[in-house]
Amino acid sequence: MLKGLDPLLSPDLLWVLAAMGHGDDLALVDANHPAETIARATISGRLIVLPGVRMARAARGILSVFPLDGFVPDPVRRMEVVGDPAALPAVQGEVQAEIDRAEGRPQLLQGIERFAFYDAARRAFAVVQVGDPRPYGCFLLRKGVIAGDVP
Repeated sequence: MLKGLDPLLSPDLLWVLAAMGHGDDLALVDANHPAETIARATISGRLIVLPGVRMARAARGILSVFPLDGFVPDPVRRMEVVGDPAALPAVQGEVQAEIDRAEGRPQLLQGIERFAFYDAARRAFAVVQVGDPRPYGCFLLRKGVIAGDVP
């Protein structure tokens, strides 16, 4: 346990988030996603599982330490609903609210077709799978930078 950190952030999850560089993607996916298979193909080959955790709760914890990329128009992408790409399921709306809260402003969620999402997730740094069984709870978060001086 560490002071000031969300207890959802396990040592393995913190390692993944810290090891990622600017422009790396994190796949944050629901319980239905083929996460084990996809994770093997990622840069790190890592799958972090957060059983029993709802998607919005996981997003809140991750975004408490994870800077989104401010240099791209789509730092957060979501899996589109098959047959209705404009639909925004409740799970996506909940994550949208967490992203907007973390960023302090509305942040557009760019949609990606289901199989294109799987391909993009394979190119991610790692996969975080939560226990939320609601479909279309799948996101790609692109890591940004934290600018500053060396103390």
